[in-house]
Amino acid sequence: MRDLDVLLSRQAGVVSRRQLVGAGLAPHDVRRLLRRRELVAVAPGVYLDHTGEPSWLQTAWGGVLALWPAALSHESALQAAGLSCGPAACLHVAVDRRRSPTPPPGVRLHRLADLDAKVLWAAGPPRVRVEEAAVDVAAEANDDFAAIAVLADAVQSRRTTAFRMQQALAGRSRIPRRRFLDGVLNDIGSGTCSVLEHGYLTRVERAHGLPPAHRQVLDASPGTVYRDVVYPAFDRSVELDGLMVHATARARDRDLDRDLEVAVGGRMTVRLGWGQVFGRPCRTALHVGRWLQAGGWDGVPTRCPACANR
Repeated sequence: MRDLDVLLSRQAGVVSRRQLVGAGLAPHDVRRLLRRRELVAVAPGVYLDHTGEPSWLQTAWGGVLALWPAALSHESALQAAGLSCGPAACLHVAVDRRRSPTPPPGVRLHRLADLDAKVLWAAGPPRVRVEEAAVDVAAEANDDFAAIAVLADAVQSRRTTAFRMQQALAGRSRIPRRRFLDGVLNDIGSGTCSVLEHGYLTRVERAHGLPPAHRQVLDASPGTVYRDVVYPAFDRSVELDGLMVHATARARDRDLDRDLEVAVGGRMTVRLGWGQVFGRPCRTALHVGRWLQAGGWDGVPTRCPACANR
């Protein structure tokens, strides 16, 4: 029984019938443990060593062992890696594409090509690598902002890199949002904000009838400095903060210095990020419109189809 104790300890108290037999237990031994409630079935052929409510980790082990060989994927893989994805509606488990097992209740099955290369089999429980899982979740996200947040959080966690996620993306033959995700990963990897600038142009400015701005304007400040969005007729400029977080206090300090230099020159500046552009573009357009009106713009922000649906 020592082998069984080690196995239960390693797998958060969850074990499969296959493993019990491999540990030397006969079928009548398994029946006795179940009869005594020392083991409780949590899925077909999978057992838990107590009668209480299973934890998330125990549920995850149960799903993987029920479909073995298998691994956590999508949001479940990210959660197992320590990345918060919010409450999950189900457990995501991946198997080899050539298999079609019936998943137990509460488990969503994913059939993946080249499963072995995508999985950390030594993890407890085994899970798809962070870069692969993050790309899957971002591709299936409800909106672009949610997709961006998944990729950014994965990089910020230091559990993967933008380059690794781009490699994972390139390895997919068919995946939604490919061009968009690749652009976002370029931005995250380099610290630039071209996707953010495009989002501001299409989702905020153009979609709501704001006056056209000048972009990437060379500033007269010391050194070579380009302003993201400038409305010269109204002495207004917009800085688009494409960095998901400021890596250092010094980087944040440089940004504040840039804003101060613009203000000293007589131009007012606002700094916008991913949330304002992709999460709340209609609200942002309304505020930017009022801000431009204060500078002399005589127009009025128009409603876009998204505004009309609210």
